[in-house]
Amino acid sequence: MNAADTAWVLGCAGLVMFMTPGLALFYGGMVRARSVLNTIALTVACLGVVAVIWVAYGYSLSFGGDAGGFIGGRSGAGLAGTAAALTGPAGHRIPVLALASFQLMFAVITVALLAGVVAERTRFWPWLVFVAAWVTIVYLPLAHWVFDPGGWLVSRLHVLDFAGGTVVEVNSGAAALALALVVGRRRGWPRDPGRPHNLLAVTLGAGILWFGWFGFNAGSALAADGLAATAFLNTMLAGGTGMLGWLAVEQRRDGKPTTLGLASGAVAGLVGITPACGFVQPVPGALTGLAAGAAAALAVRLKYRFGFDDSLDVVAVHGVGGLTGMLLTGLLATTSVNALGADGLFYGGGLAQPGRQALAVLVTIAWSFGLTFAIARVIERVMGLRVPAGAELAGIDEAEHAETAYDHGMFAGTGHAGHGAHPADPDRPGYA
Repeated sequence: MNAADTAWVLGCAGLVMFMTPGLALFYGGMVRARSVLNTIALTVACLGVVAVIWVAYGYSLSFGGDAGGFIGGRSGAGLAGTAAALTGPAGHRIPVLALASFQLMFAVITVALLAGVVAERTRFWPWLVFVAAWVTIVYLPLAHWVFDPGGWLVSRLHVLDFAGGTVVEVNSGAAALALALVVGRRRGWPRDPGRPHNLLAVTLGAGILWFGWFGFNAGSALAADGLAATAFLNTMLAGGTGMLGWLAVEQRRDGKPTTLGLASGAVAGLVGITPACGFVQPVPGALTGLAAGAAAALAVRLKYRFGFDDSLDVVAVHGVGGLTGMLLTGLLATTSVNALGADGLFYGGGLAQPGRQALAVLVTIAWSFGLTFAIARVIERVMGLRVPAGAELAGIDEAEHAETAYDHGMFAGTGHAGHGAHPADPDRPGYA
């Protein structure tokens, strides 16, 4: 076992875990005050649901052997017998449980991203059923295709995806579009699109996401080495240029740079560099972030043109940003950065690699959109994903969680606090 690599991977796993509460802040600040707690709950609850699935069978189906490049096997179910097992190349071997912990966090953040598309109108318990079904049916096979050495997208098609441009980003973007179509528009949208109620939380959440993304991208090297350093620097650069790309589009289109655009652009740049960070040099990495930020900013308007209500722009930021990064990887990758990669078009590799990247994007979109639409449709018909109209208009936090994020009655001596308090119950003292 390489102790330095093990410490690096475990530390990066912690950084990726921290992205989920960061995402909750980012999303929570973008919705209206009456929906913030539900949005945070939908996001953070993914930690619990996915952790159980991952230990029971998630890791084994993603990394426990290989069945034709499509799915893993039963090896490692329940993570039994893995306490002393090692994985990785000679000289860089780490515990299987370190890899399992790192990849668990990827599964959590991917499905948590989908909370943004259905924010302000989604019931809590049916959402958890959706999370469990989606991770099992959509995410686990796709993770095997890309992250496991036997997966067909990497072993046969030779796709370049260092940290999840397909598995996390394009996947979540395509799934977000399917969810938006099934759940439907918020009442009053687009006439009343809603305004972010707390841009301080949005900015802080984006900063936490950026911080965690160093673990997301650089940790995917699975070793404390030069490749991790390259991915780390590319992540920093792309986040910054993604921010600038988004702000440039805003300035030209709307006449003002916004704080929301600043935060969203940084995230879009980070999305774009995710597949490329371990295959490109720093200047191409910066250009990738710039292109992803600008493309995502332009794509935000698509939901108004085509009439789908993507509450927090998951399709634009993650879908379009991830697609941009995947395609640019086929142009800008070079084996001088990573000998296990390939030379892109601009480095003498011809059109083969861009074609592989484009095919991987199309396969991911078809897989994710089709299965997500089916899963969401079944749950909507059986349980109902969407809250009733009255609850949506009056405040989903009260209806779903019997709480409010900002209880102004506390300052007048009429509030309530603590577990077990029921603000909607007029028979309890302090109700107003």
